[in-house]
Amino acid sequence: MIGALFNLARPLIHRLDAETAHRMTIAALAVAPALKPAADDPVLATQAFGLSFANPVGLAAGFDKHAEAVDGALGLGFGFVEVGGVTPLPQPGNPRPRVFRLTEDEAVINRYGLNSEGMEAVAARLQARRGRGGIVGVNLGANKDSADRSADYAVLARRLAPVADFLTINISSPNTPGLRDLQAESALDDLIARALAARDEAAKSAGRATPMLLKIAPDLSLPELDGIVAVARKRGIDGMIVSNTTVARPATLRNAAKAETGGLSGKPLFLPSTRLLAETFLRVERQFPLIGVGGIDSTATAFAKIRAGADLVQFYSALVFHGPALVATIKAGLTAEARKTGVGRLSALVGRDAAAIARGETLAG
Repeated sequence: MIGALFNLARPLIHRLDAETAHRMTIAALAVAPALKPAADDPVLATQAFGLSFANPVGLAAGFDKHAEAVDGALGLGFGFVEVGGVTPLPQPGNPRPRVFRLTEDEAVINRYGLNSEGMEAVAARLQARRGRGGIVGVNLGANKDSADRSADYAVLARRLAPVADFLTINISSPNTPGLRDLQAESALDDLIARALAARDEAAKSAGRATPMLLKIAPDLSLPELDGIVAVARKRGIDGMIVSNTTVARPATLRNAAKAETGGLSGKPLFLPSTRLLAETFLRVERQFPLIGVGGIDSTATAFAKIRAGADLVQFYSALVFHGPALVATIKAGLTAEARKTGVGRLSALVGRDAAAIARGETLAG
């Protein structure tokens, strides 16, 4: 039903500019009665960060920036939803137009610039839905004009830890000038230490330590990745998300919008993000779980992320081109893949091909 409605509406939706179409989608999900998806096959059940996921397929941050449509998104069948990025204070982001469809490439370029209604608005919405079920994470970002961006992450962690199932330190958005500089080893060490201390402070009243993840860019060199993983392991981060959008522009891009500045997501991001995922998996050595993001648009691409080292996967851009029915399609395909290999759980296949993928020997999708 959902897929049929999307197919009917898609021509109209794609006549609108990308941001207007996005806002209409969020508004519709926010007011529509939340669906109750069919129970997931037990083979998809996944344990990560101390949480139990009915399935490993999640909605990536950037779709529901202000936590307006959490229940509507969960009703599409996602195993978890990540909202945000959220900044401490409200900020408008960059001027419009700031998001562009590259239809021929099944890609999107955005330069939103972390437009956010601020942490208080998001905290209020998440608090209001407490008890409804579903795993909901919050992606954290610094204000553009902040004098101390590391302090912003501590403020966010302290305020949002009690209302989130996990938190993500996002230092990899390409649309806030200087933000990716926080991926440098010394800056990152200080940032994570402060964010974890704030999280632990919040845990005294919340009664639990909310898992803290780190989201990285796909444009890192391997030496840079070495430093990030070393800091993450030393500080006891709970997981990593690989990866955010890329500033690279592959030669294969055909749409004229490729000249726009911003982060590129969608199909062209699959190869570089999955190779970086495999490299990260090899360096982490199972010390904590990974979430694979970037270019997922089918069972094959989702399964490749798992074989590269992802315990969980996320997507967002593919919804623009394939619609919400893609969630059920990918879950059914992953179930079939797990049954075909004869494992009791899909999670048994995590990282199986990481070494080969890192060497560039095999990569489906």
